Amino acid sequence: MDPVIAAIRKELEKKADPAIRESSKRFFKEEISCYGLKTADVTAIAKRYWKEVRSREKSEIFALCEELYGSGYLDEAFIVSTWIPSLKDRFEPRDLMVFERWIDRWITNWAACDGFCNHAVGDFITKYPDQVGVLKRWAISPNRWVRRAACVSLIIPVKHGEYLSEVFELADLVLTDPDDMVQKGYGWLLKEASRKHTHEVFAYVMKKKSVMPRTSLRYAIELMPKELRSEAMKKV
Repeated sequence: MDPVIAAIRKELEKKADPAIRESSKRFFKEEISCYGLKTADVTAIAKRYWKEVRSREKSEIFALCEELYGSGYLDEAFIVSTWIPSLKDRFEPRDLMVFERWIDRWITNWAACDGFCNHAVGDFITKYPDQVGVLKRWAISPNRWVRRAACVSLIIPVKHGEYLSEVFELADLVLTDPDDMVQKGYGWLLKEASRKHTHEVFAYVMKKKSVMPRTSLRYAIELMPKELRSEAMKKV
């Protein structure tokens, strides 16, 4: 085990709070493993140890991240989610294959998925917009978390009005997905797109609402004016 990983785990164990560990579980349908720290405390640990590893080769940092993911602990996954965006200036196109493998193999809950994809994958797509089409392949993965990742990876750039056509393409691919985590993921994506493109998203929802799960629909219209929300919620 790398000494940095050992030091991180020792600190996580020292600061673990059984009450936080138990209360954290209520946010997940699936079983999770966590030490029991507040997110802010994990982030502080991640940033402190980042100073020790940031000068290493990127391949070494990736290996450390895999070691963290391999523990199965949510807190250690959050450290990966903090470290990788700090590498964005060193991203290369081939890194997306690494990220896809991590999501497919290691991510097993919405918090780890969103924490990693919102920023790490989102930053990657911002740097390499020509790679955004890969998300359409993710959207048809047999892995529910890869399908959710396809949607939530665009959350940040979409807030700024980018990738609208890709938003609708991804939503089409997962439109009737039976998994609630995927439904919430693409509903959230549509909601964020509606910040800058309210009427386009509303038109999409009205066109698709006869087959769109109600969960997705409610997420998608959350930020819209009341009259549009009411119209969208009417029975078909």
